[in-house]
Amino acid sequence: MHAQRAHGRLGVQGDRRAAGEGAIEDMAVLTAMRRHPVIPLALLTLVVVLVLAASGHDVVARWIATILVGAFIIWTLVQMIREMLHGRFGLDVLAIVAMAATLAVGEYIAALIIVLMLSGGEALEDFAAGRAKRELTALLERSPQSAHRVTVDGDGEAETVRDVPVDEVAVGDLLLIRPSEIVPVDCEMLTEEASFDESSLTGESLPVTRRAGETVLSGAVNGSHIVRARAVRRSADSQYQQILMLVRQAQESRAPVVRLADRFAIPFTIVSLLLAGAAWALSGEAVRFAEVLVLATPCPLLIAAPVAFLGGLSRSAKAGIVLKGGAVVETLSRVRSAAFDKTGTLTRGRPALVDVRPAHGFTAEELLGLAASAEQYSSHALADGIRAAARERGLPLLTAEDASEVATNGVSARIGGRTVVVGKPAYIASLVPEFSRTGLAAGEAAAYVAIDGRHAGALVLADAPRAESRGVVSWLTGHGVDQVVMLTGDAHATASSIAEAVGIGDVRAELLPDDKVRLARDLHPRPLVMVGDGVNDAPVLAASDVGIAMGAKGATAAGEAADAVILVDSLTRVVHAIEIGRHTVRVALTAIWIGIGLSVALMIIAMTGVIPAVVGALVQELVDLATILYALRALRGPLTPDAAFLPPDPGVGPGTRLDQDARTTL
Repeated sequence: MHAQRAHGRLGVQGDRRAAGEGAIEDMAVLTAMRRHPVIPLALLTLVVVLVLAASGHDVVARWIATILVGAFIIWTLVQMIREMLHGRFGLDVLAIVAMAATLAVGEYIAALIIVLMLSGGEALEDFAAGRAKRELTALLERSPQSAHRVTVDGDGEAETVRDVPVDEVAVGDLLLIRPSEIVPVDCEMLTEEASFDESSLTGESLPVTRRAGETVLSGAVNGSHIVRARAVRRSADSQYQQILMLVRQAQESRAPVVRLADRFAIPFTIVSLLLAGAAWALSGEAVRFAEVLVLATPCPLLIAAPVAFLGGLSRSAKAGIVLKGGAVVETLSRVRSAAFDKTGTLTRGRPALVDVRPAHGFTAEELLGLAASAEQYSSHALADGIRAAARERGLPLLTAEDASEVATNGVSARIGGRTVVVGKPAYIASLVPEFSRTGLAAGEAAAYVAIDGRHAGALVLADAPRAESRGVVSWLTGHGVDQVVMLTGDAHATASSIAEAVGIGDVRAELLPDDKVRLARDLHPRPLVMVGDGVNDAPVLAASDVGIAMGAKGATAAGEAADAVILVDSLTRVVHAIEIGRHTVRVALTAIWIGIGLSVALMIIAMTGVIPAVVGALVQELVDLATILYALRALRGPLTPDAAFLPPDPGVGPGTRLDQDARTTL
């Protein structure tokens, strides 16, 4: 058989987001107007009132303004009572008192400006929220939105492959899954045999072989062969719907600092009323009461905090982190302990070459180079790690004159006139007269090699630590996280070796899911962040103060129980999530205090009578603008670059000897 290299073709999605960006911008203002009809109504009324007042019809102008403002007061009062019945005391009472006071003293134009300010502030919040949410919604573009459905013509001979939306896949549909693609829905295998990476579902780092008749779960990643399968569940039941659910929860959540802003309501209201009352008592003029209160309207507290938290959610989404809501952002800002699963979290969940063990008469370079060249024609789970190791060391991958794969056993190739066989020990032992197994540590696997009918050695692979794991652990311990622990179901020997490599001193191994939950609940200080990726991590993720699921290959089974999902295959996003949480909370609290400080300062000035009610209402708009602009700082801010967590280049290159008794962590 002539050797052919399979070129997997990934499904290509059109970039609809870029095409629709301008339309979103154009419709934003119109949407805000439709959702807030009070704005155009108040604006129109203000214009009419000003015209009537200027033309000498002051009484008519006053009545028109009083009707609109009175209706707005009643509507706001109803909303406030509903909030109070749910145990939430807000800041609307200040707005109601300010509007009523301005009407009572005849400052009806100032009352209209307050109505316009409050309704405009809500619209501005919605507009800012829409911009912040855009990155969250865009995350859906990163997951497969279509499936390759196969239809057979009437005569049963010709087949047609069409891309259809995932939600149109019905039970029983015949699907085509190309190399390296994510399985879109749960399927029954029709292809005789194929390899899948299920690490995101089970935590098992080594890919598994599925045969005809077996079920392949959505979220698994296909290997290097085209697979035919039959859908057994709809997309609504698939893993990908979890991402959509997480995005919706993130968009609809109410941040704790917004509740904190509500808690500012009582003291802020008391202070405002005291200042307004003192101004009235000292001056003897009721208008002074209204002049002070128009500067106490609570827009900075009501708007700035939500905008800051939505900015933090947007920023985290842009970094590949889906947070379920503002509560998660706030808790991340206070994290004091961290716990990690091992497989797929601290490790990559994929086997990588850790040692080359040549037999007598062969060199390490020769063994690895020829084995990697042969593995170009294999779909086995270990083949990727062997090829990657050869490329990293600068060894060329040679083209075979002939190659064939023996299913589940190994691959044979004719390369440069030499016969190279890579496979399982039993298969190699059946081909060569002298064969010996190599010793393996916990968590290791070996691919054995025969060259020209002779046993050439073994390539040892293991699920090695992520390159960034040690840097992430070091950052956490150096930035206020007092306790870092590993919680894993793996054996002590394997867990301890990984923990030592990444710098974790506290290892709890051979744990059942219930054991993880119990240990997580007992860990102190709090809050605790738990990072995992498998089904067995779901209980402990739900029990932790913040559960983070590693889901770079799609929505993980743990994502439903987690508070956050990392969609980028990097542990550095845990650090970025904490940094974003801390920055967002700082910005939100600062925005609140800016609003309070400016409002109180202006109220004190207004007590002297130098700020008329109309001017005060307009000045308050500038306070709103200042706090909102500051709150938008949550959309930006420095993050520690990924490179800061990576170890220095060990200098491994083509001239480095690979047959030393040293194991390189890849």
